Amino acid sequence: MSRGECPAFPGFVDLQVNGFRGVDFADPDLTEERFAEACHGVLQGGVAAFLPTVITCPLDVCRRNLSLIARAMRRSDLEDRVLGVHLEGPFISREPGYVGAHDPEHVHFPAPSLLEEMQAWADGTIRLLTMAAELPGAVGLAHCARGLGIAVSVGHSHCTASDLARLAKVGATALTHLGNGVPADLPRHDNPIWAGLACDDLTAMIIADGHHLPEPVIRVILRVKGADRTVVVSDLCPIAGLPPGEHLCFGHRVVLEVSGRVSLPKRGCLAASGNTMLEGMNHLASLGILSEEDLLAVGFHSPLRLIGADPARIRGGTGVIFDRGAARFTLHG
Repeated sequence: MSRGECPAFPGFVDLQVNGFRGVDFADPDLTEERFAEACHGVLQGGVAAFLPTVITCPLDVCRRNLSLIARAMRRSDLEDRVLGVHLEGPFISREPGYVGAHDPEHVHFPAPSLLEEMQAWADGTIRLLTMAAELPGAVGLAHCARGLGIAVSVGHSHCTASDLARLAKVGATALTHLGNGVPADLPRHDNPIWAGLACDDLTAMIIADGHHLPEPVIRVILRVKGADRTVVVSDLCPIAGLPPGEHLCFGHRVVLEVSGRVSLPKRGCLAASGNTMLEGMNHLASLGILSEEDLLAVGFHSPLRLIGADPARIRGGTGVIFDRGAARFTLHG
């Protein structure tokens, strides 16, 4: 180990991975083998464990893919590395801007009975639910999710501070990609970003890829929430790892830039990220905001705590080290 490096740790824990290298976890044609290939690609990039994310899609596709992922999780090469499923939707806002790259046609109002079905399809493996807080029935859905052992996060939501307070009271604990999943133009004061920052009960998940949030916003979130209530996610796009250019993704034509930025020109928004968790954590490290200890908190300890996972069960692959001199993480071994 060279001077300036700290000992290796297992790797990052990423709670939002939509796919990788052309494999979309919400694809109706997803196969177990393709799923495993994408998982191995993610895990070879400095990630010790993660949640595959299934976004808003037709219910028959959701049923099929949740069952497929649950089966694949039992493979010896994925056990304790694929920790469960992040269900992002379908209980989100269908309003333009708030819906993001999701298909509003397949958005549903909160329905506890449907969530119970989904958890059955997933054989109990859904660990995180992203939902909108302002929708009729949101409180009942959040209460149901907690009863099913699912952590609740608010996102793609046109919520107020009161909406967040109601959900936090029944067990919501997080905010999905705070600062994103909202329209480009918002009221100056009464908007979901300020409301999320002000709610001390909710941990902020953020995308630190250098595209989703400008540096001043990242600084403010970290100053308000602290490392113990901040979780870095990649929000990795299914086309991440492919050559730059136009691609079909989430049912839309999107543009992947050399920098990893993925845009959806038709809606004027970003469509997840082309940057890996390692790249996002290195961008965050380059800002000089957090100590080494705090970087490990937002990239490893805080995400595990959010979904109630035991750090002792996390077995890394290549592992990651932090080079103190360069202020960046590198793969170990």
